[in-house]
Amino acid sequence: MSLDPLRSFRPSPPVEGAMSATESRSDGPTPFAVRDCALITLSTGMRAQNLKEFLAVLQKIPAESIEHHFWGRLLQPQFDEPEYNNDFASWAYRGLHDKQLAERLSMVIPTDFEDQESLRQELVEVIEERLDETEMVPWARADQQFHFLRSQIVVFDSGLRFDKPADIVAYLPTLSTGSVYYHFIDARNRTDQRWDDFSAWLGGFGDEYRLLRNRLCGVDPYFSSLKEIRQIVTDLFQWFFAEVV
Repeated sequence: MSLDPLRSFRPSPPVEGAMSATESRSDGPTPFAVRDCALITLSTGMRAQNLKEFLAVLQKIPAESIEHHFWGRLLQPQFDEPEYNNDFASWAYRGLHDKQLAERLSMVIPTDFEDQESLRQELVEVIEERLDETEMVPWARADQQFHFLRSQIVVFDSGLRFDKPADIVAYLPTLSTGSVYYHFIDARNRTDQRWDDFSAWLGGFGDEYRLLRNRLCGVDPYFSSLKEIRQIVTDLFQWFFAEVV
């Protein structure tokens, strides 16, 4: 199946006539449009070799860079299990050899914050606290500088449409990891309620699928791989239509 690009990088204007995965129409919820996506990693041109430089850059980098360093690895090939769930903590451990800082940064959970600026402030406070504790500023070797990156998302239309929630159940186990990322991770930055696309779509049917929607909204994706998220979503849909309906 060939895929046609729909749009790229969130700040860009949407393609004229293109619909979101859950856009409503006057006669009820629109069919769920399955999208796929890929991330293109780009440099911000900013880097840090010690913790003070890192703090200074962290305070001014675009919020998209913070998002990338927490979530971007989900769509990147992993050849081993990372020690920590975000790039900041991994650099503190591998680059600065500061395990205590790495542990503290790893305890910053992005889904606990309403927006990227609140998340940024928490990171800043953790680093400032660590700097206050240390007599010497932690440094990394020249070849272990932290390079601040950002992601450009490219979205594709799979051509698949589902009119009713029951119709999508059999297809969910075959969703690509790119589709899972787009509909479950990226969606939380696109929807007003910060819901995943499945929950936003189910909301268009009124209270009929409220229980399933609530269960989906309760899923914290941060500590799961995209394949694990796909399985969780599949299990919830299967449970609902087997046990509840």
